[in-house]
Amino acid sequence: MIEQRHLYGWADPVFYEAPGEQLGETRKFGAAVRDLPDGWTRTARGVWTVLRPPGANLPDQGWKIHVSAVGEDAEDTVSTVSDYCTEHGTAHKFLGGMDLFELFNAKYMPRQGSGKLITVYPADEAELERTLRGLDALLGGRPGPHVLTDLRWNEGPLHVRYGAFRERYLVDERGHRVPALAGPDGTLVPDERKPGCYAPAWVEVPSFLTEQPPASGGGLKQHGYRVLRALHFSNGGGVYLAEREADGRTLVLKEARPGAGLDSRGRDAVARLEREGWALERLVGIEGVPELYDRFTVGGHRFLAMEYVDGEMLWLWLATYHPLLFSGSGHAEEAAYADRAMALADRVEQLVDAVHERGVVFGDLHPGNILVTEDGRVGLIDFEAAFPADEPAGRSALGAQGFMAPDGFHGPAVDHYALAALRAWFLLPLNRLAALSPGRELGWIHAAEQRFGHLLAPGVLKTITERLTPPRPADAVGDGPVPPRRARLRRRREELLGLPCEVTPGGPGTDWDAVRQSLAEGILTGATPHRRDRLFPGDAEQFSTDGACFAYGAAGVLWALDAAGRGRYPDHEEWLLERVRDGLHPVPGFYTGLHGTAHVLAGFGHDEEALWLVGQADANVDRLRDPGLFRGLSGIGLNLVHLARRYGDDRLLARAAGLADRVAALVDDPALPGAPGTAQAGLMRGWSGPALFLIRMYEATGDERHLDRAARALGLDLAGCVPQSNGSLQVADRGVRTLAYLDVGSGGIALVADELLEHRDDPALAEAVTGIRRACEAEFVVEPHLLNGRSGLMAVVSRLARRDTEGRARAAVSLHLERLAWHALAHRGHLAFAGEQSYRLSSDLATGSAGILLGITAAVDGAAPFLPFFGPRPVPSGPR
Repeated sequence: MIEQRHLYGWADPVFYEAPGEQLGETRKFGAAVRDLPDGWTRTARGVWTVLRPPGANLPDQGWKIHVSAVGEDAEDTVSTVSDYCTEHGTAHKFLGGMDLFELFNAKYMPRQGSGKLITVYPADEAELERTLRGLDALLGGRPGPHVLTDLRWNEGPLHVRYGAFRERYLVDERGHRVPALAGPDGTLVPDERKPGCYAPAWVEVPSFLTEQPPASGGGLKQHGYRVLRALHFSNGGGVYLAEREADGRTLVLKEARPGAGLDSRGRDAVARLEREGWALERLVGIEGVPELYDRFTVGGHRFLAMEYVDGEMLWLWLATYHPLLFSGSGHAEEAAYADRAMALADRVEQLVDAVHERGVVFGDLHPGNILVTEDGRVGLIDFEAAFPADEPAGRSALGAQGFMAPDGFHGPAVDHYALAALRAWFLLPLNRLAALSPGRELGWIHAAEQRFGHLLAPGVLKTITERLTPPRPADAVGDGPVPPRRARLRRRREELLGLPCEVTPGGPGTDWDAVRQSLAEGILTGATPHRRDRLFPGDAEQFSTDGACFAYGAAGVLWALDAAGRGRYPDHEEWLLERVRDGLHPVPGFYTGLHGTAHVLAGFGHDEEALWLVGQADANVDRLRDPGLFRGLSGIGLNLVHLARRYGDDRLLARAAGLADRVAALVDDPALPGAPGTAQAGLMRGWSGPALFLIRMYEATGDERHLDRAARALGLDLAGCVPQSNGSLQVADRGVRTLAYLDVGSGGIALVADELLEHRDDPALAEAVTGIRRACEAEFVVEPHLLNGRSGLMAVVSRLARRDTEGRARAAVSLHLERLAWHALAHRGHLAFAGEQSYRLSSDLATGSAGILLGITAAVDGAAPFLPFFGPRPVPSGPR
């Protein structure tokens, strides 16, 4: 998801946006604006400028050429290739300007698109060969990043791949819409874009391509290293755990791809790897800094071999020990944690001071670059952003949100800012919000002081505040002129986020109706009914699904506004109906496809359109093997049961019964392909969604076998849970953390267990529900969302409060409501919240304000629905 956030976070500083929707002007390539020969057409298609010759009649798929470049050659490369193609009548496209080239070649962008500056579409294999040889005569030997999915032609920037010439898609067995090719029999198959796979197995590769020489430089084995596993990938290269064959030593190999992984100053991964090598050599002997063993080149890619530090990342340490992540912690646990955390921060600061004494600024200090060993020692990794301490106006060109020093900080002060942010993060990990709220740091420190100030040594928070405060302009070393695009983005951020919110969620006196109304008005203020791609700005995923779907699009937002008592909006419903008439993506699943939109339209009385969508979805349901609620069979089945009841239609129920049989087969044999693993345990992607579907099938048919299998499915999810020291029960996620969320986590499991307990008395299951409820009562939650955050947890606790005889549940709901203030932001003066990873604001149901509105309503009103397919539950009255 980090690639999605960077791709769709580029064009707008407040909301996720398609990169083709730039704010203001960009640096366009000359070929994008100059006159064309007679009959040629030029079309802007998203980020691409497409040029077609007169009478072009290209096939749907075939061999295409990708041309890459480095920054200093990009303009001339586009001009040279476009001139050649227009002279020879060959269709082609290129990124529209230098800004887009730098974006798509940046470090955290999808690797499968890396280096693709220009795409050329030869009409046949003969033209392919002529074009390759012609362009090679013009560009051969020029540097350019290797396009990982392609075959490289000679040693230059030309690459070849067999793929689609026009966009075609299919729905795969997991319910995703993926690019497609026609197979030998005409059936669509996935157009897989994996490194090294430049042609499907059934395509005959032309002989002039098979004669290409192998990449030079030998392999890692030739240099005496054996890769054990990949630790991390980015557009700039990979990081690998490896073994040195000479002595069996385990170490880390860091790879840098030439011309790829650009930072904000246009430096590529190789330049940063060289900077990392410089820093490690200068810091030899400092405990906590990896030792550098070797430098070498393989296939044109640069490598460093360095010491492997056996420790866990600092964010995992915090997730293990922070007392507010576990309900029931008391003063003693909090005091012990504060002492331990500040001592750990002291050790990090001492290590950074030692680095500064050698004349090096680390430059990118954040919890993902700090390791903690079992005995409490700390280490630093990833020195690629390091720079000399005496470098004039020295700053890093990379940085983590919430830890990267703003303008005005230079030299060692860059690390001092990050150290102060780190100390505050140990107390309340809310750093990421600073980018979306000017001056947020001071409010964040105030919240930390209220919660932990009495446990800290005198002056700690004062020092943190001083180090986070930018120096006065007169004291600051100049950063140089602000680029025009950056200045425009800054003005837009201030325009949309600078006005304070009229209401704030908080303590016992909060007017929760005013809070909900402000939240609803903020959602509506952000609506863009003039656009066809989306109505409400949501998560970056809405660009991979569509702007209509339930999780990330208009359907879910309109459902939430209505369910939360904020009213119906006929104009916005008409927008949704128009998108249905235009034709939505044929993805059938509930949260990301047609069934979720159909559910909402049926609830609003648009029956004809709802049933038409259900019919449209049928074409791809048979392909699905995912039994889950989010994209798979159970979400579809639940909607069919709901619509069958609504319309009294036995045919819909019969369709649901067929899906129930397919889900039951997976429950009976969890080893079958398509079954979710324990790492996905939870309501949306685990076995709890199928359990809910089978419970509703039992209610519709009276068939006890559905209830038996529902219990079995819940048992599979509960097997993925682990007990905590405070008696809570959470999902063990990939062995590195535990979760209680609605999506992946135990909170969603408890919701379905509560439904099953309505039909069967099961003391063990009831005990598990109590343990899960305790997990959902934790005071600190990183993000406020419905599916993966605080709003979902407080809605679960509110719904389960009737099973609590001690009164803890209602107290926990009140605390959750109060702590929403930690996450609250403002958008044009209305209450708003950030989406996933707090990178941009979001209005959608899954990650944004619409889902939070549902969570607040469930917590305040008690019986209010916050997800489809769950009936109301009477609970003790909540805060009003």
